[in-house]
Amino acid sequence: MTALDLQPVTQDIVVDEILPHAPEMIWKALTSSKLIARWIMEPSGFAPVEGTRFTFKTTPAGAWDGTIRCQVLEVIPNECLAYSWKGGDDGNAGYGSRLDTVVTWTLSKAANGTRVRLVHSGFELPRNESAFTNMGRGWKTILPRLGDVAGEPA
Repeated sequence: MTALDLQPVTQDIVVDEILPHAPEMIWKALTSSKLIARWIMEPSGFAPVEGTRFTFKTTPAGAWDGTIRCQVLEVIPNECLAYSWKGGDDGNAGYGSRLDTVVTWTLSKAANGTRVRLVHSGFELPRNESAFTNMGRGWKTILPRLGDVAGEPA
């Protein structure tokens, strides 16, 4: 066995869908704290400005308090939003293990609305296997909810 064999494998979750709304409507749902709370979780301190730090709160596990710490990395209005997504604790295995990833939303016009491409990158396997599996399923249900919220009045 070599050192290369001992390196963790990094995996990404990719969800790509066309939602029946203009990019501006999807962007509003991605960047309004009030709307974000309706399709994923309520953010604390979010603003669509590079460098902004914000948090989400979810179910704690073991040594982890359930806080997801994020920082806005890139903002191109109506086109791209990227933020870090960090949580967990080194002492946890499975749910709540340390996670250091990036969520990137890319929007592009499509014939019937907007192509929304979500890439949640940087899952280290096997350590993040539980998060990779659960969030892989979760993002597939969240994108349609994003579309539902984008079509509603704010």
